Amino acid sequence: MRHVTFCVIMGFLFLATVPGCSDREAPKKISLEKDGGLPSQDTEDRGKKLRVAVGGMIVPKEGFLYYKNFLDYLGDKLKMHVELVDREGYEEINRLIKSGDVDAAFVCSGPYVDGKKDFGMELLAAPQAYGKTVYHSYIIVPKNSPVTDFNGLRGRKFAFTDPESNTGKLVPTFILARMNETPESFFSGFVYTKTHDKAIKAVARGMVDGAAVDSLIWEYARSKDPKLTAMTRIVSKSPPYAIPPFVVRPGLDRGTREKLREIFLNAHLDEKGKEILKDMMIDKFVVIDDSAYDSIREMKAWIARGK
Repeated sequence: MRHVTFCVIMGFLFLATVPGCSDREAPKKISLEKDGGLPSQDTEDRGKKLRVAVGGMIVPKEGFLYYKNFLDYLGDKLKMHVELVDREGYEEINRLIKSGDVDAAFVCSGPYVDGKKDFGMELLAAPQAYGKTVYHSYIIVPKNSPVTDFNGLRGRKFAFTDPESNTGKLVPTFILARMNETPESFFSGFVYTKTHDKAIKAVARGMVDGAAVDSLIWEYARSKDPKLTAMTRIVSKSPPYAIPPFVVRPGLDRGTREKLREIFLNAHLDEKGKEILKDMMIDKFVVIDDSAYDSIREMKAWIARGK
């Protein structure tokens, strides 16, 4: 029960000390409640509106506005209203895509694998960042920590990000499984921060002894806020995994799907698109094969077999 108590304590600490995204321009959120939900797929404006969720970003939450700008750019090119659905939880976004309440989304690599298997989530394009279409899980600790490797975190407090995150949960859980350990047996306590930038802040401030974070987000933070990342230190770097993609729901009409793909793949050739991608730390969007995510499937299968 030690990790449960720690999670409760950390929950209060995050509410009190970890800033959210209030300093970014907050987009209007869509209510998904029964009395204020998304319109039915059968409404007359179905073909005039595209609903897009932003979940798996490769920048910290303060870079959310850049994704909003890209969706506005997308709407201009499509000559269609693109409606933003702002959700933090990866599992919820998958559920919305499955139900058809969301047409497309930026998702994390792990949830893509799950969505593809569960209901046929369709891969449309993937960002290329720093010249590559891969990313890593960084295990980070406070700068002055005596910990030098992952094993040094045994008996210490740890931060995961989202329970469905590839780099923020699956990878470190896989490392532990290969050691015949679980988060409960290995750490003295652990917490879910929901976002990678909050995990970085938790480590920098000494709220936890270590965390698993997305390498792209850590590198972005280092370029934008080096004082923060300088308070952390990388002690382990995972093998490369296919980057979080942009996906569409099964059944999205072919014409819209192909227009979307064309806009994504050519955005870097357009002056306005290129400027927005630069802010997002994206070189360009490229076609990526589903097989690129097989290593993530293998991790999930390995952990499942061990249970």
